[in-house]
Amino acid sequence: MAGFAPRVQYLAGFRCPLGGLAAGKPRVLCHGAEIFVSTGSELVYVYDQDGRLLTAVYRFPGRVWHLELSTPRRALYALCAQKGIYCLSLDQASRSVSQGAGDDRDADEDDSEDSEDGEPPCPVSPVDPDACILPDATLCAFVVLDDMLITLAQGPAQWKVQLFGCPCPGEDARPPGQIGEVELSTSSPPAGSLGEPAAPHFLPVLCCASPPGCSGPRDRLRRSGGFVLERALFGLLFGVDASLLESPVVLCGLPDGQLCCVVLKTLVTSRLAPGDPKALVKILHHLEEPVVFIGALRTESPDMEDTHPDCLVALGHCGRVLAVRASWDEAGAVAPELQEYRLPGPVLCAACGGDGRVYHSTASGLCVVDLARGGAPPDPGQPDGGPGSLPSLLCPASLGVCSVVALSVLSEVPAGGTRLLALSARGRLMTCSLDLSSAVPCPPQGPVENTGQKIKELLSGIGTVSERVSSLKKAVDQRNQALACLNEAMNVSCVLLASREGPRPISCTVTTAWSRAQLRDVLTATCRVQNGSGFSLGRGWTWCVQVLTGSRASDPDPAGSATTYTIPVDRLGPGEQREVTLTLGPSDDGTLDLPVTVACALHYSLREVLGRALASSDSLEDPSLDGCPPDMLPEQEGICLPLSDHAVDMLQCLRFPGLASPPAQAPSLLGPTGDPVDTFLGACLGPRSEPAGPASLRAKFLPPSVATIKVSAALLKAALGAGQPGVPLGCAALQWLLAENSALDVVRARLLSSVQGVAPDGTDLHLVVREVTVTHLGAAGPLQAVEIQVESPSLASLCQAHHAVVGRLQRMVVEHAAQSSSPPDLRVQYLHQIQVNHETLLREVQTLRDRLSTEDQASSCATAERLLQVYQQLRSPSLLLV
Repeated sequence: MAGFAPRVQYLAGFRCPLGGLAAGKPRVLCHGAEIFVSTGSELVYVYDQDGRLLTAVYRFPGRVWHLELSTPRRALYALCAQKGIYCLSLDQASRSVSQGAGDDRDADEDDSEDSEDGEPPCPVSPVDPDACILPDATLCAFVVLDDMLITLAQGPAQWKVQLFGCPCPGEDARPPGQIGEVELSTSSPPAGSLGEPAAPHFLPVLCCASPPGCSGPRDRLRRSGGFVLERALFGLLFGVDASLLESPVVLCGLPDGQLCCVVLKTLVTSRLAPGDPKALVKILHHLEEPVVFIGALRTESPDMEDTHPDCLVALGHCGRVLAVRASWDEAGAVAPELQEYRLPGPVLCAACGGDGRVYHSTASGLCVVDLARGGAPPDPGQPDGGPGSLPSLLCPASLGVCSVVALSVLSEVPAGGTRLLALSARGRLMTCSLDLSSAVPCPPQGPVENTGQKIKELLSGIGTVSERVSSLKKAVDQRNQALACLNEAMNVSCVLLASREGPRPISCTVTTAWSRAQLRDVLTATCRVQNGSGFSLGRGWTWCVQVLTGSRASDPDPAGSATTYTIPVDRLGPGEQREVTLTLGPSDDGTLDLPVTVACALHYSLREVLGRALASSDSLEDPSLDGCPPDMLPEQEGICLPLSDHAVDMLQCLRFPGLASPPAQAPSLLGPTGDPVDTFLGACLGPRSEPAGPASLRAKFLPPSVATIKVSAALLKAALGAGQPGVPLGCAALQWLLAENSALDVVRARLLSSVQGVAPDGTDLHLVVREVTVTHLGAAGPLQAVEIQVESPSLASLCQAHHAVVGRLQRMVVEHAAQSSSPPDLRVQYLHQIQVNHETLLREVQTLRDRLSTEDQASSCATAERLLQVYQQLRSPSLLLV
């Protein structure tokens, strides 16, 4: 291909929206020394090349989608979006320029920011609404051919080609009469609605192709949106009817990729001719992408000055090129030669020049390809090297001009040069002068053996580069995945931290139950995490469940023990849930330290997510990949988001064998498994023998321990709410205490106010709720209250149950203290006396505990018995929760 020496000259700058102009709607036309520029807005500029200044600016009622010049009529036609077609006379249009316009020449030449972002230096002339010659909101393209106006309208499901008589400027403003129309078949309906149609993303392309001798000069037809084709190519493309009628043909390039044609004279007479109107439409090709340009050029050396183009060219938005020309088959008959090419896309605009060149603009720059083969002698060694054939491959050459959205060929110099008129995405009007006469020198050919060695070296280099590119791509993909995971983790963290009050989008619930495992009863906790957010938890997320047990008096660690379970989340999408079941106890010695706290949290590991992306063990040896090795990550290695804390106390672990019927109650859950030695001794002594275990002796000779708590009936009613009608307050209070126990349904069904249960260690525990009257506390009289009594022969079970009841009452008081009314009047002197008594008991407890550490075994028994009595008095106070 010839060498290029482009020289760019900036003429003017026009207003440009933020982000630049979009391709498809801007247009530049040249008529003599005048240049008409449309940037896709409602303004159309007229620029004088000789005077190098703007001479007029027209404001149309809508955005200008297309411009056409009619040289014989001296008229400018403009299609406004969803308005119609307007016509301005170039002779009668105002050319008045303010006196200060000449002072703005330097600003126009230098493409100042004021001319781009502010108002144009020339006064703006609004276009009269009477200049609309064809009002139609569905029009998307048009072309003017002599005295005819050809339009392409967007219908609800199909495109429609219409033909009108074209009025001259200044004539009657009535719409021109319609001569004919035909609908085009489309594979996919254009985007629109039954009301006002929506603007298509890609505008269709409309132009006219004529046979030799049916129209005026070739330059006039080219400026009117058409071209004259060689007679052989015209007959091959459009058929015998078009050739015999010598009729122009309308070419339509649709956004769905179809390239259709309609013979103009058959469209004129379609109203009078019977038959299917769609038979007038012929589909030439399908590019499978939006058509952005249709043109024609000459690929062979011309024998005379006005030889017509012999090749039809169509370009798609993604870079697909169709070239069709007339050729000869083996028998010597004329046959169409069709070639498809692929160029780098997307194609923003294009234009056909002389000597078989096609200029097209992409996002990377302005390029030129050469379809002509007549400029170089044929090479018999080439497979496509015969004369009259199209090249098998197109190699675009860059012209060094970027971001061109509108293109037009100004002139062609006989020496081989070309001048292009272009409009950039920044709104700059420029001319590009191309010198195509100088040839690029070919490199000298070396010996064959050197050529083979160079080929081997090139192939080896290509393989090395390919491996490096593959490794780099892998590293980039890993980093992109890591960034996506980090973005997902940030979204989840923000959602959880923003919802501290109320229901959380990602929640964790815990339920407890007794089950049979390895010939003994165990307490299990089922933890269930529910993802109610719109984000997914993927790689790097871990679900952590921590079980914290209470400390015993003999345990040297007062904080108790903690066990953490980690469960990989793997993939938890929106609306999905995951659950796990854990064993809480009892331990091997049969004890269960209550309460047990089950804490759930989500942990995100930065090391797991970023370790691969930041690994330095890659074979690339790229310094950028070694900037942050895994050992440079924070020591904590991630973030932890707490979900919930659930306390498992004695009231949840109680079992009630006497409440369930025999079929419903499993034999394994009738009670905890006894000591095998006690069972053996009991069997040896016979059924009438009494057991002699420590627990039995304690139950026979020692009275059971009792703890009581009194709650105001008014406070309890306010906390429980309406509840079930007709349920006594004592029954409702017991149901509230056992709300998280599996026996709740039986207690509710039988309206029980007292239950006999079994603690996890096998001891009995009696829970009684009764309504009482407190007489000595209220100043105005007796107060109604509810007494909760816990009774058990095991002091440890009694303490755990009492702790569970007190914890529930504390939470109830905190939640409903602000909602309750003022407390009743109480006898302050009586309350003061109760406080003094309790302080005395606490001092006695401290004295007794100190005495136990110094007394001998005989004296310590009496001290321990007195200490137990004091503890029982403290657990049964005379105070009332109000």
